[in-house]
Order: sequence, then structure tokens, then C-alpha cells
Amino acid sequence: MLTRIAGGDIIDPVNGRSGKGDLWIRDEQIVEPPAGGKADKTFDASGCVVMAGAIDIHSHIGGGNVNTARLLLPEQHAAHLARPAETPLSNAGWSTFETGCLYAKMGFTTVVEPAMNPGAALHTHLELADIPIIDKATLAILGNDDFLLSLIRDGASEQAIDDYVAWTVGTTRALGVKVINAGAAAAFKENVRNFSLDDVVPSYGVSSRNIVKALQASVGRLGVPHPLHVHCNNLGAAGAADTAAATIAAAEGLPLHLAHLQFYGYGTEGKRKFSSEAARLAELVNATPEVTIDIGQVMFGQTVTVSSDVMRQFSARGTAHPKKWVIWDGDGNGGGIVPYRYREDFYGTLQWAIGLELFLLITDPWRVFFTTDHPNGAPFTAYPKLFELLMRRDARTAMASGLSKSAMALSTLASIDREYTFDEIAIMTRAAPAKLLGLKDRGHLGAGALADVAVYRRGEDIAKMLGSAALVFKNGDLVVKDGEVTHYRWGRALRLNPAPDKAMVRRMEGFYQDRYGLSLDWFSFPDSAIGREKPFAEVA
Repeated sequence: MLTRIAGGDIIDPVNGRSGKGDLWIRDEQIVEPPAGGKADKTFDASGCVVMAGAIDIHSHIGGGNVNTARLLLPEQHAAHLARPAETPLSNAGWSTFETGCLYAKMGFTTVVEPAMNPGAALHTHLELADIPIIDKATLAILGNDDFLLSLIRDGASEQAIDDYVAWTVGTTRALGVKVINAGAAAAFKENVRNFSLDDVVPSYGVSSRNIVKALQASVGRLGVPHPLHVHCNNLGAAGAADTAAATIAAAEGLPLHLAHLQFYGYGTEGKRKFSSEAARLAELVNATPEVTIDIGQVMFGQTVTVSSDVMRQFSARGTAHPKKWVIWDGDGNGGGIVPYRYREDFYGTLQWAIGLELFLLITDPWRVFFTTDHPNGAPFTAYPKLFELLMRRDARTAMASGLSKSAMALSTLASIDREYTFDEIAIMTRAAPAKLLGLKDRGHLGAGALADVAVYRRGEDIAKMLGSAALVFKNGDLVVKDGEVTHYRWGRALRLNPAPDKAMVRRMEGFYQDRYGLSLDWFSFPDSAIGREKPFAEVA
């Protein structure tokens, strides 16, 4: 089938297109305009912006922590979507099925779940498979597991570490590797409650820095496209900017991605000993080209923090709102679910401002990524309003006028005039994520690309425009029209597939038998277990 999207303002930074034109789709791919070709179907996009489908690199949409949060907070689902008058609990607003629909309505077609416990890979992929329309991917968590820490402690060869990392990525069907507060969860088990980059894990004698550097180097040697995805130490603490600065310096010329940098933008100035260090961190990121970051923007209202940083979540339980929480521990990271309400008080205002400062002060849109660390900073349904804040200075000014003046005095936000352009939005949410993840078939509108396309009707109300797409195509299928889902389809999970080293497989079989008394088969699964036709798509 040949489809023509006619007369739209095409914004495709990868291929240098910016202006009125037509876009042609044959079946699932974008194609060159056919000579004398006549479209089977034409969509009028005059007065509309046409971009590739958006890509979210960091959003917690599946796995054990997300489900535990649903069970803990059924009454809070309204923070994500108004709950219907009558519905079973499992189908309340924050369901896996609704996740795909809500993303698609905003023009997002690919989303990465950034924190998969390798031991729960099957559960995670089963849940992701129930999210319609969008493609998904996962990052496997390493860096607090006994096997890796023992390898590093015992001076194992680079090859042995690479074989273990490759086995983990392949077995869990992940697209990359995540490290969360490296070593801290292992230290937490021995009653350590604060842990920084050069602190040493008891019983292993390895520092957090040792772990990060070992994984960073291994990911590079293996050719994993996405750099090591780092959740730094000391998340959310006053003075955490020092930890982020030290981690940026630790990149040392090799690619490194820092997650939700907003949660590390905190200094210790002022009478409350809490201030913005966003300008300092932005300057460091600007000067360190091998580092990429995502923001984790805070938006006001009720949400829930879900994290495998068990040390951080344990320390945050006292601020839970409402007053209930879950902390769990196990091999590897464990995790915690702590509900939280961001208020328009001094601390909430400063967190909100710090995220925007980072967005606006980091100059290269190819190295800063659009996230709220869903749901930690805010549900992803807050994205349309956040787009407006980035693209309109007057919207920021109007919102800041009703917030804490003492907090705003400790931020540079009021002095920043920058407004994001549509070209910069297209880079930050399409072209750059595709490049970072090694997804050559999306993020652009060139011939041969997957026909993931979002069409937005221009209007003064940026939030309305980008929150309710006029048309969205997924693999060439029209799935959204005028902000409503019109067609359901099942996406795939994007994965790497490195060949496993046979000796490492034997070692892992022995490890799981000795440690748990279980066969390795309990921790691996065939593709057929997912119950969808072709559930995975392989990435080089």
C-alpha cells in the first residue's frame, strides 16, 4: 500500500529536511517519492508539523517495581489518568494497555524501560508485550550482583567480564546495560546507609568507581550501541552535584550516559542548605562531549517513586505521601516504592527549576534527553506541559510567578531566555535517542526508515498541539487520528543478541545451582514464552 502525507511542514534534522513537502510510505517503510506514483491513500497535512515518531529512552513502564506500585496505590491511578466510574482494579488508568495508548496519542512510538532485574526478565517482557502500539526495549541491571562483584574483586580478565555482560544482555533480551548506585545495594545488605563514588563495598573490596569503570569499558568493548546507563550515587541528596561532577569526570574520554541528572543538581547553599547546581553541571556536560544525560524533570502533583536504588528508597521512606511504602531486597539491587507529592513549596519549586535549567543550559540537543524518569519526577502524561515550558519563556515565567520566591532566587531559570525550536525538539526526542540506542531504522524520515510518523496540527497552545497528535503512523499503520487511538497493533521488544560464551554458560549454570539450587533454565526462556508472534526485533 502506498500512502502520501501531503503538504506538511517536515522536520527531519538527520536528513536536513525542514519545510513544506510530502512524505511517502510504502507498507512499513518511508520511500522516495515514486515517479508518477499515485497514492492509495492521501492524508492532508497542511498546517501541520510532520516528525518521526518520538522515542523515550528512560521510562519505567514494566516489571516488578511498577506492578508493586500499582498494588500499593490503587487510589492514585487518577494521578495518571482519570479512573472510569466502573472498572476492575487491574484495568485502572495506569494499566500496561493504557500506557501504549497514551504514548501513541502524543506521537511516541518507541519507549525504553531502563531498569530490568535480570532475574525477572521473563516477567518484564511479558508485561511489555501487553503494551500495544509502541515498540519497547529494556536495559539489564548489573553492578550490585554477587557474580560481577566477585569477578572484579578476584581480578578476573576483561574477557571474563565481557562474557558475563554479554551473557546477561543476551539472555535477558536487553538493549543495553544499566548500573544503579553501583555497589550500594550490596553495601546496604551490610548496614551501610550512605555510599559515594569512591566508597568500597564491604566483603568485596571494590569501589563504586571500580564497578562503573569495569562496566563502562565492557559495554564499549562489546560494541553495545548505548553507552553504560548510569544512575549515580547519592540521588536526591543536598550536595549530590559533587557526585555527579565526579562521575562526569570519570568518563575519561569513553561514552557514558547519566540518568535523571535533575536529581543530582542539588547544592548546599542558602539557609536551608539546598540550592541549584544546575548551571555548574550544565557547564561540565557542555565541556565533556563523551557524556550524554537525561533530565528526570519534576512536575507538580502526586506521583510515586519506583527505583532499584534500595539504599535511596529506604532513606526516602519517611517522606512518603501517602504514608505507605515498600522496600525489598535480594540478590542484585532490590528496590523500593515510595509515593511522593511534589508541592509548590521551596523544595518542589527548586527541583522543578533545576530540571528546566539543565534542559536550557546544556547547549547540544543531541546530548540531552527528554524524560521525567516516569513516574519518579512526574507521569509521562505531563510531557505536553513540559514541552510548552521548554518552547515558551512566557509559560515558564507565568508558572514561576506562583512558586516559592526564595527558591527561585537560588536558581538561574528567570535569567534564561532560550526557547526550544521544533528542530531541537525533533533532535532531542527523535534523532538523538535513535542514535544513542543504535536504532538506525527510526528517529528520521529518510527513505528506508521505519514508517513511524507523528503529525501535529499547529497551534498557539503547544501543550495541546504536542499532547494530541493529528495523525500517528506505526510501521505505516494509522494508529491515532485527532488524538484518539483508531487501530491497535502489537509492537516488538528491541534487543541485542550477542552469542553466549559456552564456558560462561557452564559457569552460570554452576553458580545458580550452588547459590539457589535451581537450574539456569529458571532464569532464561525461549521467545515462544512471550505468546506474541515475533515478539522481538534484533538490533545490531
